[in-house]
Amino acid sequence: MFYYLLKYVLLGPLLRVVFRPRIEGLEHVPPSGPAIVAGNHLSFSDHFLMPAVLKRRITFLAKAEYFTGPGVKGRLTAFFFRSAGQIPVDRSGKDAGQAAIREGLGVLSKGELLGIYPEGTRSHDGRLYKGKVGVAVMALRAGVPVIPCAMIGTFEAQPPGKVIPNVHPVVIRFGKPLEFSRYAGMENEKAVLRAITDEIMYAILTLSEQEYVDQYAAVVKAEQAEAKGERERKFPRAPLS
Repeated sequence: MFYYLLKYVLLGPLLRVVFRPRIEGLEHVPPSGPAIVAGNHLSFSDHFLMPAVLKRRITFLAKAEYFTGPGVKGRLTAFFFRSAGQIPVDRSGKDAGQAAIREGLGVLSKGELLGIYPEGTRSHDGRLYKGKVGVAVMALRAGVPVIPCAMIGTFEAQPPGKVIPNVHPVVIRFGKPLEFSRYAGMENEKAVLRAITDEIMYAILTLSEQEYVDQYAAVVKAEQAEAKGERERKFPRAPLS
């Protein structure tokens, strides 16, 4: 109930006014039955804009940090995500990927839409990064199509770290469903999973026209943070007198 209240009354109309989203290829999203919508991830607002334009309900696998934040803001964020039916996934530890896959398969087993960002985290610079193979595992195990989706303009509207979004036009573009039944029963083959994931990422890239980086976003973020810390240790700022 709260999901549809947000979509049609509280949040959906506001998002349409602020972001003025243009939707392309919505006919590629099946009107019923299980499917995965795999998109790029540029902004916190992606979590709300895609559900706002889809005719069907979609459930995202959301990082557990959204459900465990401290203070009033943390409690409100957790309440919002839980009420909207989003599923927390702990991304730490070696079993995190398997837990996410189990949760995703549970959504698909109910005949619902599952939303996933194969990059695993938001892009910090607007580029598209290498996808993780969990999306391929779920597509094969559940035997469902994958609909590529590109969010365009959300990075400019609400880049990382910005709380109040800019008024900026957004395009949400859906591509033709990708079908992988030719690989049925091969979900344990690493080369197959990598090939499927790369095909999905190429479809997203074609839709979004982003610059592509053949590295995981989390790795690049960590390397840049380490390099920044090293520079600050070598060249500390002089105290203000």
